[in-house]
This record gives sequence, structure tokens and C-alpha cells, in this order.
Amino acid sequence: MVKLGLENFIAAGKKFPVATRAAFLTHQAAVDRHGTTSLERIRRSFPGLLSAVWSPQHGFYGDRQANMIASDDFSDPLSGLPVYSLYGENREPAPEMFADIDLLLVDLVDVGCRVYTYIWTLFLVLKAAATAGVKVIVFDRPNPLGGEMVEGNILRDGYTSFVGLHPLPMRHGLTIGELALFFKREAAIEVELEIAVMSGWYRRLSFAETALFWVLPSPNMPTPVTALVYPGQVLLEGTNISEGRGTTLPFELCGAPFIDPRFLLSEISKDALAGLFLRPTWFTPTFDKWAGELCGGFQLHVVDRLKFSPYYFTLSLLQAIIKLYSDKFFWLDPPYEYEYKIMPIDILTGDPVVRQCLESGGELKQLNASWDSELEVFFEKCRDLQLYK
Repeated sequence: MVKLGLENFIAAGKKFPVATRAAFLTHQAAVDRHGTTSLERIRRSFPGLLSAVWSPQHGFYGDRQANMIASDDFSDPLSGLPVYSLYGENREPAPEMFADIDLLLVDLVDVGCRVYTYIWTLFLVLKAAATAGVKVIVFDRPNPLGGEMVEGNILRDGYTSFVGLHPLPMRHGLTIGELALFFKREAAIEVELEIAVMSGWYRRLSFAETALFWVLPSPNMPTPVTALVYPGQVLLEGTNISEGRGTTLPFELCGAPFIDPRFLLSEISKDALAGLFLRPTWFTPTFDKWAGELCGGFQLHVVDRLKFSPYYFTLSLLQAIIKLYSDKFFWLDPPYEYEYKIMPIDILTGDPVVRQCLESGGELKQLNASWDSELEVFFEKCRDLQLYK
């Protein structure tokens, strides 16, 4: 049985000094194995400890859509605590937010992908806490993609943004607690950091095998299956291809009105389909790209998560689309995640060489293989930080 870091922390009977005041960076998706929110568990176990809640992108209740749709500060009707947003024009805590606290708690649901912004909220919070001299405790929870595989290129210098503030591959293979340790060491963040570890979790486990509740951490991440395809399909956010927003299967559906999926399927590299059943279909988004228009495309069915490489698949998909529909396909212009100059696709991939290879019809298999050595270095760099075997 998997026991979350929060559960183990509370079960250990931890005590805080009298008059300790804490803020809690969390959201409603962070629940225990009984479905109770981490916020409620902390309030029950440590009455009077919390003075404020901090929320990441999409807001505490996960009600805001993506890409520069800010969430506001508000008073939480359930807990009565003030909730301060860390997603808007300012994405790091202001110094005054540390004025009345001695401790910062963190419990966030990550999805194992570099461009999911919650890990960068954690990154900025660790840096701010170091400056303020405030201790941080991170309650660890599973990486829903497992912890054995890494994939993609490492983020390049000059392409940092709020979907990548420090060099990571697209699929990083770490838990959020391990990421906190990685950031502390690799970015030289001098913060007092404690990780409340899980028990019963192993790197090979699928999320289904954890028997934990999945509460969508953002409006377009409804299931663990969505998380499996996200490290590739998120690239479509930098294009005029629908990534399925406005449907009940975001990122699992993709397409555009000008696509005939029957022709497109024959152009996609066969090795990119490993572990995947790609079903031709048509759908009509209710909002976002191509709202109200019939789109030809695919539904992604992951049949073997250990063979499926989401990043390589979507690169192959995009290259096939560019080959067949170069007159109708285009990359979107900035802004994207508060970056106003660099093309969205380039900050998503973290390296313009990827886009250039797609545009030129370059050999994707060779490009993919060129990342092996840097992924090995990254994996070895993380090995001594892995809390679970």
C-alpha cells in the first residue's frame, strides 16, 4: 500500500514549536488515500498552524484554464484561510508573504513533465524561502508517469520560461520531493529543506497500481491517462492543431479541420506508434482552437505505457502534418506563458533545433538518439537523489 508523504508525516506524530505559523502551497488535487484534501488534514492535525494558503497555476480549486489566465487572491469559503495566487504577472511570492510565517509546507500534484508549471512554482518558492530564511517541508507523492524513464532533450540556455526555469528533459522521472532536492543542489538554493517521504511506492508503479485517488490537478488533466500522453501532446499548444481542449479528452484527442486522419496515419513513423493504438476520428471542440468546427484527427489509446514514448510520438505526428499540410499548418506566435519574444514551440521543446528538424523533414530517430548521452548524464546526476528504488 502506498502511503503519501503527508500521511507518514502526520502518523509520525511530528510536533511544531508553540506559536509556529505556516503557509501551505497546495491545491484541491492534493488529497490523501481517503480523498481528504491535504489542507484539511493539516488543519485537523495541527490546529492554528496555518495562516495562509498559496496556490499554483489554475487556482486552488483548479478552475482556471491555461496560458496566462491568472487566478486571484480570495478567502477560501471552506477553511476561512486567505488564498494567495502564485500565477499571474507575478509568479513568485513577494517578500511580505514571508513576514508572518516561520514555515512553508508544500503538497502539489505534478504530472512528471518539464512544462507543467507547478514544479516551477516550487522552484521559485524554494529560492524565495531561502532569501527569507524560512524552512520548507515538501510532502512527497507519486510521479504518475512512474520513475524509471526519462525522455526528450534537455532545456537549452536562452530558452528558459515558466515552462522551464532550469535544465530538465521533457519527462524527468522524479517525484516532486526529489525535484526539490534536485533544485536545491543543482541551482545552489541555500534553503532549509525537509522531504516527507512516501512508503510503498516504487519507481516502476503505474498510477493505477498506487490505488490512490486522482483529482484533476488542472482543468485539462482529467485522468492519469491524460498525463501519459501529455509530455508529447503538450507541444500542440505551440501550433494551430487542436490538442483536444474544448472536448472531454484533452490531449488524448488532437486534430484540425484540414486533416484527413486516414491519410495522416500512413505518414506517421511506425516506430513512433510503439505502445499506442492511434484511432482515426473526428471531433468538434466547444472552445479554444477550432471551436465549433469539425476536426479530423486521432484519439490516443496507450496500450503499453512502458513501450510508449509520448515526446517521440508527437514529434513524428507533427512532422507528418507538416509534410502533408504545409500550406495550412503553422506555429503560433508569442506570447506564451509570459514569454513575449520566443516562439511558443521553442520554449515548449526548449531547443529550436527540434523545430528546425521538423520543418526540414530531418531524421527524427537520429535526433532522438542524439539526446541519449545527455539523458544518461541527467539520470546519473539524479541517482543519489532518488528516494525510492
